[in-house]
Amino acid sequence: MKTKREHLEAFLTSIREQNAVNGAFLIADQGEVLLKQTIGLADFRNGRMLTVDSVFELASLSKPITALGIVLLWQSGKVELDDLVTAWISNFPYSDITIRHLLGHTSGLPDYMELFSEHWDRSIIATNQDVLNMLIRYKPELLFPSNTGWMYSNTGYVILALLIERISGQTFAGFLKDQLFVPLGMNQTRVYNRRSEEEEIPDYAYGFVYSFDEAAFVLPDTLKELDYVRYLDGIQGDGTVNSTLNDLLKLDQALYRDDFLDVSLREELFTPVLMNSDQPFEYGLGWIIERKEGIGRVVSHNGGWPGYATIMKRYIDQDMTLIVLLNTEKDLQYNQQVVDAMEHILCGEDYEIPLPSAERIIAKVDSSVYKRYAGRYRFNNELAGQVIFADVVVEDDRLYMRLNNGMPLAMYPLNDTRFFFREDLAEVEFVGEENGRVQYLYFGSNDEMERADRET
Repeated sequence: MKTKREHLEAFLTSIREQNAVNGAFLIADQGEVLLKQTIGLADFRNGRMLTVDSVFELASLSKPITALGIVLLWQSGKVELDDLVTAWISNFPYSDITIRHLLGHTSGLPDYMELFSEHWDRSIIATNQDVLNMLIRYKPELLFPSNTGWMYSNTGYVILALLIERISGQTFAGFLKDQLFVPLGMNQTRVYNRRSEEEEIPDYAYGFVYSFDEAAFVLPDTLKELDYVRYLDGIQGDGTVNSTLNDLLKLDQALYRDDFLDVSLREELFTPVLMNSDQPFEYGLGWIIERKEGIGRVVSHNGGWPGYATIMKRYIDQDMTLIVLLNTEKDLQYNQQVVDAMEHILCGEDYEIPLPSAERIIAKVDSSVYKRYAGRYRFNNELAGQVIFADVVVEDDRLYMRLNNGMPLAMYPLNDTRFFFREDLAEVEFVGEENGRVQYLYFGSNDEMERADRET
């Protein structure tokens, strides 16, 4: 009978032969590494290969690290989680939000990306202070009163990074280095804003996205619809921690040690948030929380940013660890199936070797038909009580869709009425044409399409 190590090695060999995934993989059991390998390139421009020491942008996998920064300040007695944000940032425009609300995504703060999409000079790289200034200037309405609902909030974690600076008297990057990275021997880990810093990191894994127009992987900086990767590059806390497989394993193992984090505080990290209605939500202080039958508690976080997809899962009742860092973006469904299969192997379950999705081909369509589709559409379903709109616009003979955060998503034609997105398997179909304009659209995957009706 094969061991877990043998199953994992055989699985990754099969995946490598498919040539459809690009990244670094680590599996550990009781701290013992069962698998640590890479597939593919660190830089598609020059053919440089990934190594097990390659440094990746973690994207939102940075959030557990930001949360740890706050918890370390709490452990040292410098702050309380139930402190109001205004106790530390006096001009913060929402008086009822606490640090705990930010950590657990119950603040109701809207996504800052919409503000920057509407109001920002895109020639300037924004910082955390700019996010705060935007909130002060425009004071967008909360999605819900604080701690009455749950909504994932990048804005909240930007404010947490600012709080770390106000409370510690250090920069966010300096505090994490001194209080977390150096003590744990995470020597390759740092807060790094690649487009706004002159330093170049050796063995850096650049994030690439797939361009259907060029039939090649390119840096997201080269695509019009992804221009925000530059002008939002100076923002920290919700992302921009950069790390390696080995350093993340060091962090994982430290989270079992009482000399690093007091046991009561550690349990707080992995306790579901409790809203005013006494309704819990399976998110702790920077960690998604779940239970897996026969395995026990699993805490995890993933990250996604143009060019990067990351995940770290900790099976804390079994001391097992899964870390996947990818630096290409094309077939998100296949990537998830790879992660799922590796998890099944680690947990001693049956697994299947996934197959890459069929290549989607851009159809030749007369762009003059696009004007039939331009307009605002309203989805029938709401999210956290918020109405979801889709604005469809024509720019440079291409259709784009903007959802509530204002970021444009390029649409590629499968035929005259059906389009797909570069980011995932979601598609849009325009139907119900009257007087030269369609009246509604369907958005989603084939097995779950949501309807949105034209408003303008």
